[in-house]
Amino acid sequence: MQDLLEKLASLREYLDIPGKTRRLSELDRHLSDPDLWNDPERARKVNQEAGSLRRVTDIYTRLQSDASGLSEMLEMADDDEKAMLQEEQTSLEKQVGDLYRETLFTMQHADAAAIVRVKSGAGGTESMDWAGMLERMFMRWGERRNYKVELIDQQDGDQAGITSAEFIIRGERAYGMMAPEHGVHRLVRVSPFDSNNRRHTSFASVDVVPEVPPEEINIHIPDSDLRRDVFRSQGAGGQGVNTTDSAVRLTHLPTGIAVASQVTRSQIKNHEIALQILKQRLYDIELKKIEAAEMAARGEQKKIEWGNQIRSYVLDKQYVKDHRTGVMRHDSGNILDGDLDEFMWAGLEWMAGKRSAEELGEDE
Repeated sequence: MQDLLEKLASLREYLDIPGKTRRLSELDRHLSDPDLWNDPERARKVNQEAGSLRRVTDIYTRLQSDASGLSEMLEMADDDEKAMLQEEQTSLEKQVGDLYRETLFTMQHADAAAIVRVKSGAGGTESMDWAGMLERMFMRWGERRNYKVELIDQQDGDQAGITSAEFIIRGERAYGMMAPEHGVHRLVRVSPFDSNNRRHTSFASVDVVPEVPPEEINIHIPDSDLRRDVFRSQGAGGQGVNTTDSAVRLTHLPTGIAVASQVTRSQIKNHEIALQILKQRLYDIELKKIEAAEMAARGEQKKIEWGNQIRSYVLDKQYVKDHRTGVMRHDSGNILDGDLDEFMWAGLEWMAGKRSAEELGEDE
């Protein structure tokens, strides 16, 4: 029980409960001012911030009260009574753990949908097959959580897998949960495409950006900076999709970023979807530049940059290891079927500076 009380004390400091309480009192004074409601947009923002702060402070206050009360009861209880209180203590520990996880969503737009792009690396069929496995893994993860997964574009490989795929995962904290998956994923296995049964190493990249509300993105792309290509959709979707040049690919010439959409039968609609995702990616680049500049000004450095290999999936030896956090599991089949939460929570701790692997050496 003492450990639980210490965790709550740490959370009080980390969450800055006194500061949040003071800020909430200030916002409540604004909300009681009738003049505030003459500006609906400002009123909405004030109300939204107050609601968010109130939720955290109310949860913390309740947990602190419950933990103090339970601690007093345990001090006076005999063995039989302590056994009866065990279920309440277990429930309370879980709720404190849930509140701790709230502190891990340190990135902007954690509540947004996640725009995910999976792209095969060098290595031909092997890497294309691996990219297809990753696409399925993340889609299965979304399905396990009852999230909505919308495929925007998929370019199939020549023999197997995919060269690239773009999809959106929508659900509670979708971007926040997916953010740690951004990076290079490495596969080691005995290749099913090698008649000599040799081990192959393959790489694929995963790019994750938030779906930011369009009104927040103040980006104008001149027509001269865009190349527009139309092509026939590859996937299933009815005669209209597969027999007309309805798919659209937009390439931003200054950066080389290309986004395609073949999700609808309308070329115009696909153009709009591709343009919106392109703006999301350019906006994310600008945010990362600002973040990097701020960190440099503070003298901060990240131990591992996003572009580096983050995880290895060694299938012939049945283990998956995350190189940032040290988490290793030996049920690769379950992981490739979307059982990713343990890796994601550990990745969020790493992003928040609360966790690192003891050893960051290379695997075989």
